[in-house]
Amino acid sequence: MEEFYLISIFLFALFFLLGTGVWVGLALFGVAYLGLEMFTSRPAGDAMLTRIWTSSSSWTLTALPLFIWMGEILYRSRLSEDMFRGLAPWMARLPGGLVHINIVGCTIFAAVSGSSAATLTTVGKMSIPELRKREYPEYMIIGTLTGAATLGLMIPPSLTLIVYGVTVEQSISKLFMAGIVPGMFLALLFMSYVAGWSILRPSEVPVIASKMSFSEKVSESRFLIPIIALILIVIGSMYGGWATATEAAAIGVIGSLILAGAQGSLSWRAFVDSLLGATRTSAMIALILMGATALTLAMGFTGLPRALAEWIDTLGLSRFSLLVVLMLFYIVLGMFLDGISSVVLTMAIVQPMVESAGIDLIWFGIFIVVVIEMAQITPPIGFNLFVMQGMTKHEMGYIAKTALPLFAIMVLMVFILIAFPEMATYLPDNMRDAASR
Repeated sequence: MEEFYLISIFLFALFFLLGTGVWVGLALFGVAYLGLEMFTSRPAGDAMLTRIWTSSSSWTLTALPLFIWMGEILYRSRLSEDMFRGLAPWMARLPGGLVHINIVGCTIFAAVSGSSAATLTTVGKMSIPELRKREYPEYMIIGTLTGAATLGLMIPPSLTLIVYGVTVEQSISKLFMAGIVPGMFLALLFMSYVAGWSILRPSEVPVIASKMSFSEKVSESRFLIPIIALILIVIGSMYGGWATATEAAAIGVIGSLILAGAQGSLSWRAFVDSLLGATRTSAMIALILMGATALTLAMGFTGLPRALAEWIDTLGLSRFSLLVVLMLFYIVLGMFLDGISSVVLTMAIVQPMVESAGIDLIWFGIFIVVVIEMAQITPPIGFNLFVMQGMTKHEMGYIAKTALPLFAIMVLMVFILIAFPEMATYLPDNMRDAASR
């Protein structure tokens, strides 16, 4: 079939360029140019420039660098120390003890960073030394932290959801709302795993005597107030319809600057580093998005997405079968590409399939994020594995093995989402209308 011939050429050219070490964004540009020149009569340069300018001038995209900057500011603050001090008194008495701090800490920081790597680094520099000092098993420390850090991709503000929303032209605010309940539920599943481990292997759980009274625990919790207040303001402003995603991001930046300043950690050096870090990350994502836009244009002119969608329809796959195939596809793709690249590279082909199957695009965004979370801890290119290796010097295989139970939990989460789609759609369907784009 002609579409298989075309997609073979596209894939060969893409993986050839990626294999030579070319940046992902530039590789996408190269494949798009090749497709337009070889298979269409359109002037490649003019068509690509027009489409790229139109997509890049989207107001929605301004939320991306703002949320990245907010996470960079908080990463350089004393947030990690304050989180451990506020959480430890409450986590010590749970089954599994202080290991829960990895999960709860990741959940809290995910709600202000939007980045899996930033979540892993910030919580890791807080929890790893403390848990080792208390003699918790190394495989539990590493595994729970590596897996739980992926919550940064789902719990809003999520950079991956912003990129997905821009790519498929869906409301960013609604996508953020859709990620709240599944993200919290996944965190509870991770905590259940820790509790189950403590019950099955009680000898491995250190005994920690808690000498704090209830009033002392409440007093220590005051260190969590600033960050929780920032989360409520950012998320609440979108859910209440008072702010768009971009406006909420600006509120988050101002709040994080105030929080870092109040902690005394906002030095001029930290401020400049946060700006440079946000600029580098934003530029990388922007280049990938522009390359993906060009590739989408090339594929659209060749008619490839429509032809593939029609071919999928002829297979007569049920909705469930299609989702299982897509789950396996994204897991394999995630072994070689990062999450954002996986989303923007495939949406031109996947979106028509999903829409023709009657799948809600807001719900599908959460489905995609859960599957991409798996890819973050899957060798050989699992990004969280690289970050954890840099922090602990453990072998990549060891880190992946310790995170395997959390990978299995994410697979379970996919099937829970399929069985109970309202978990992701209830909040966005009932949120106030907000001018989110």
